Amino acid sequence: MAVWDDLVGQARVEEQLAAAARDADALVTAQAAGEPAPEASKMTHAWLFTGPPGAGRDTAARAFAAALQCVSPDRALGGAPGCGFCDGCHTALIGTHADVEVVRTDLLSIGVKETRDLVRRAQLSPAGRRWQVIVLEDADRLTEGAANVLLKAVEEPAPRTVWLLCAPSLEDVLPTIRSRCRHLTLSTPSVEAVADLLIRRDGIAPEVAQAAARATQGHIDRARRLATDERARARRAVVLKLPLRVGDVGGGLRAAQELVDAAAEDAKQVAEEVDVKETEELKAALGAAQGGRMPRGTAGAMKELEDRQKRRRTRTQRDSLDLALTDLTGFYRDVLAVQLRAASPLANEDVRDALETIARDTTPERTLRRIEAVLACREALDRNVAPLLAVEAMTMALRD
Repeated sequence: MAVWDDLVGQARVEEQLAAAARDADALVTAQAAGEPAPEASKMTHAWLFTGPPGAGRDTAARAFAAALQCVSPDRALGGAPGCGFCDGCHTALIGTHADVEVVRTDLLSIGVKETRDLVRRAQLSPAGRRWQVIVLEDADRLTEGAANVLLKAVEEPAPRTVWLLCAPSLEDVLPTIRSRCRHLTLSTPSVEAVADLLIRRDGIAPEVAQAAARATQGHIDRARRLATDERARARRAVVLKLPLRVGDVGGGLRAAQELVDAAAEDAKQVAEEVDVKETEELKAALGAAQGGRMPRGTAGAMKELEDRQKRRRTRTQRDSLDLALTDLTGFYRDVLAVQLRAASPLANEDVRDALETIARDTTPERTLRRIEAVLACREALDRNVAPLLAVEAMTMALRD
């Protein structure tokens, strides 16, 4: 299995990354032998992966990181780096390679302190004598100060350091940073390609995989979750019933409250799974006795952890709401397709009766305004509007 096998529907991107990995390997080999570096090279020190959610930006970045660390003997015989089986590929893919740092955040932003620590790490020489690779999966969440810290590192990189930045679009990254990166754009994979991945890699039944891929319109991670998590399917079913419940003010307000409560419950479940473990591990690291009082001078560390956990709960709630709003947008897109008798397949075929009911009782113009109302709610949440206020405003706009 090559490192590219999980990169679905991105043949052009895979070809470019494989060519860069070959040139990177040639550069390492030449320097190790004391020979001049190859003149023409497709390798560069900074890359920016952009594309819609679910397209596989982080998958592409991690696969490229693994290919850069490939130590397969077949390379000497003309084989391409990225075999997927050697120690370099395997450890890079599972996250234990000493020279591959994968940075993802479960908070709303990445601050200056974290970025400075990352930049210091990037200045180190690679332990394996190949490449020091930094994968920043949420480059769009850098604060302005953190982005300026990163800019200096990208402008003057260490000789064997490679930055792999991931963001939804070019506009989500500072112009000064993106101008110093090689840009690769990923596209949304087809429903068939995502279904094939779920069947091949996760062992999901073909009909379940096809339904999940169609419902999520090619979003790989959401399709996997929908196919394997009963709670995710139940939450989606509740969201898709919302358009039938907003005919009056009371129904709309109740639906809004339930949507926000469900997102809060998601955040609570994540907290229950992670917060207790984190707290106990920190107490043990700080020397607290079992069931005893905390040592003096540790209150600041505990407070910092509590603040981090609170920020994570906030992001989890917003992510859950955003997922619900994405499903709602897809519902009204299908309504519009029914109204216009479009030939494109429906994402929500399982609720066709509801789609046809709403399509019959309204107009395409009204459907477009409803889609705009959902998008406005997402923008309001991005501007830190209180979730309940934003969702209530949306449900009122969805009424006939």
